[in-house]
Amino acid sequence: MNYFRIIKRATLIAYYSKHIAAKKAIELWYHEIKDHEFKNFNELKAVYKNASLVANNRIVFNIKGNDYRMVVKINFYTRQIFIIWFGTHKEYDKIDVSTITYKK
Repeated sequence: MNYFRIIKRATLIAYYSKHIAAKKAIELWYHEIKDHEFKNFNELKAVYKNASLVANNRIVFNIKGNDYRMVVKINFYTRQIFIIWFGTHKEYDKIDVSTITYKK
């Protein structure tokens, strides 16, 4: 039973093709999150304790411990997760999370 639609899975595959060490962690995140029925950020935060709500209604997840970060936007009403950005923690420190746009 899938509660969330992730837009799009091919984006995650492209990210872990570039960051092969993150493949297992990304796939685990994907399979876990799509089957949860979160109604809001507080419910999500109860499961993903390290998730952070940041500017422009974006959520940052730590992936593979704290080696990587993923920026997403979640529409809890339509149950869609939009993948915006993925990279190392060091790369994350160089972006503006509120304005970064999706790039392959």
